[in-house]
Amino acid sequence: MKKIDDVGRIGLRSMLKGMLMLAVFAAAVVAARKAGLDDMLGNTQWFTDHVLGRGPLSVFIFVGVCMGFSALGLPRQLLAFLGGFAFGMLGGALLATLGCGLGCALASGYARFFGKKGIVRRFGPRVQKVDRFLSHQPFTMALALRLFPLGSNFITNLAAGVSSIPLLPFVLGSSIGYLPQNFIFALFGAGMNAESRTGVILSVGMSIALFVASGLVGMAAYRRYRAEAAGVVDEG
Repeated sequence: MKKIDDVGRIGLRSMLKGMLMLAVFAAAVVAARKAGLDDMLGNTQWFTDHVLGRGPLSVFIFVGVCMGFSALGLPRQLLAFLGGFAFGMLGGALLATLGCGLGCALASGYARFFGKKGIVRRFGPRVQKVDRFLSHQPFTMALALRLFPLGSNFITNLAAGVSSIPLLPFVLGSSIGYLPQNFIFALFGAGMNAESRTGVILSVGMSIALFVASGLVGMAAYRRYRAEAAGVVDEG
């Protein structure tokens, strides 16, 4: 019972943190509009032309930025929000997920091949914890871990890199697990470009509802897979 209660408390903190991020992003957009930047905020073409570049190049630049910054620990929710703002809900979510998945591969690959000694020395207990959790089924455990985000994405990537698990299923599971929240934050970012106040309110409401729902689903998945990893739930 204690473990379940712990998961519930962690899940609540995770959802509150996500809600706070949504509120901060919304406040930043509102503040920019109040500052007279409506033309910039209301025109995604301005953003792609002046920030990302023109034409197809903007896609590659955005994916590269997501890869680099997510590998360094920048919250992927912010990247998805910017993706939704620049490329719309679906395009932003998919591009941010691709970039964050590549960032996961970059960080964990660096840890495995170049920084293993220093990372083990710095994060030894966390490395052991991640290794125990992921070693059962790296793909499904990584998926559960990302659906129900715990702790630092950056540290998890480094810990996985120096653990004994194969990196490919970890990166694939992580990338798929990133998608639900990236979709929600991209929806939120796209909604900030809505022309009417009603459209903005609807997008915000949908984002909040989907975020809470995804958090509950992620919590349930994490509980199940953690129980499987501990041998509590029979396989099959």
